[in-house]
Amino acid sequence: MATIATSGTGSARQAGRKRESGFSHAVPALLLIILFFVTPVLGLLLRSVTEPEFGLQNYAELIGSGTYLRIFANTFLVAGTVTALSVVIGYPVAWALAVLPRHWSQLVFAIIILSMWTNLLARTYAWMVLLQRTGVINKTLMGLGLIDKPLALVNNLVGVTIGMTYIMLPFVILPLVGVLRSIDPAILRAGALCGANRLQCFTHILLPLSLPGVAAGALMVFVMALGYYVTPALLGGTANMMLAEMIAQFVQSLVNWGMGGAAAFVLLVVTLLLYAVQLRFFGASRIG
Repeated sequence: MATIATSGTGSARQAGRKRESGFSHAVPALLLIILFFVTPVLGLLLRSVTEPEFGLQNYAELIGSGTYLRIFANTFLVAGTVTALSVVIGYPVAWALAVLPRHWSQLVFAIIILSMWTNLLARTYAWMVLLQRTGVINKTLMGLGLIDKPLALVNNLVGVTIGMTYIMLPFVILPLVGVLRSIDPAILRAGALCGANRLQCFTHILLPLSLPGVAAGALMVFVMALGYYVTPALLGGTANMMLAEMIAQFVQSLVNWGMGGAAAFVLLVVTLLLYAVQLRFFGASRIG
C-alpha cells in the first residue's frame, strides 16, 4: 500500500512539473500577444470612448448615421457574397485536388500557391484592366453577342466582389483539400453499394464530413473580407466605401481617432463573435 501511495504521489508531482514546464514555455508567446495585440486593442478601445470626450457618442454616431450604416451594409453584403462564391467555386476545385493523380494535383496546387504569392496590388490592377469598359471581359461578351454595350464592372460593388472572390479563393481551397483528403473513399463506396446515387453520396456523406473544412475556409474568408482595404479601394471607389476604407479615412484624413477606434472595435467584436460561433458548432480541435 505504501508503495502504491508513493507511486501515486510521484506521478502527481511529475504531472505538476509538466504543467509548470508547459506554462513556462508559453510565457514568451503570451507576453508577445499581450504586448502586440492586447495592449493596442485596449488603447484603441480607450480612445474610442475618450475622444473627443468621455462617453459612447462615437458608437452612437456609428449606429445612428445612415451613411455609416450603409457602409456597414456594403461591407457585410460584399463579405457574405464573396464568402458564398468562394465556397461554391472552391469546393469543386478542392475536391479535384483531392482526387486528381499526384503530379496533376501538385501542378494545380503550385498554381494556386503562386497566385497567393503574387503581389496584391498587381493582381488588383490586373482586374481593373480586365473589368473596365474596354477590357477583355466586356470585349469578349460583346464579341459573342451576349451584350450590346459594355457592362459597368468597376467603381461598384460588382467589381469589388469579383476581385475579392479571386483573391480569397485559395483561403477556402487550402483547408478544404486537407479535410477532403482525410475522408476515406471507402465510405463513399459503401454509400454507393447501399444504393445511394452521386447526389445522395455528396449531400449525405461527403458534405457533412467536409463541413469543418468548409466552415474554417468560410470563416477565414468572411473575416478577411470584412477588413479588406486594397481591393475595395481600387475597384469600388469612394461611392462604394467599405468599413476598412472608412477607418482609414477617419484616422488618416480626418485624424478622428475616436470614430476610427469605434469602427475598428466594432469590426473586432464581430470577428470574435463569428469565431465563437464556429467554436460552438465545430469545436476547437476541428477548426482548420
